[in-house]
Amino acid sequence: MDRTLDTVGPRLRALRKARDATLAELSAQTGISVSTLSRLESGARKPTLELLLPLAKAHGVTLDDLVGAPPTGDPRIHLRPVTRHGMVHLPLTRRPGGIQAFKLIIPGGARREPDLQVHEGYDWMYVLNGNLRVVLGEHDFVMRPGEAAEFDTRTPHWFGSADDKPVELLSLFGSQGERAHLRAKPKGRS
Repeated sequence: MDRTLDTVGPRLRALRKARDATLAELSAQTGISVSTLSRLESGARKPTLELLLPLAKAHGVTLDDLVGAPPTGDPRIHLRPVTRHGMVHLPLTRRPGGIQAFKLIIPGGARREPDLQVHEGYDWMYVLNGNLRVVLGEHDFVMRPGEAAEFDTRTPHWFGSADDKPVELLSLFGSQGERAHLRAKPKGRS
């Protein structure tokens, strides 16, 4: 157990550095003092559940990932859906920072007025099933299965079902404004 706890400090430091966050920023986000965070990262303080829970949330990882818990032997991924703003979000990635992948399921029938949102980030969406109404700035359009869109989330936006049927879509979201990039072969190569 001590060996497992000894690896938490370096793991915490690596997660914070990967997010390019300072101790002060992490302190503001978690309510844990800078000195306590520093001592946790250096191994001078043993981690407790009261400290690990807000840190796991801030870094977007599970407690198992944070402490390096041994695998359980079950290779299946157990997605934990979350319902936000009437949509079911299924996280498809489990690593902290960078671009995150989600499957979104939006119920149909609830015709509501768009409530445009603005936040940091960049979003790429691909419609799997159903018809998705998208309001993006002054644009108001419907996307059908097989169509994709990408946009800077600082542009006022809203999306929901365009009719009485649910919509399923994939979303790649970069909270720091990261964009999805496609690699193409250089011109002239076969």
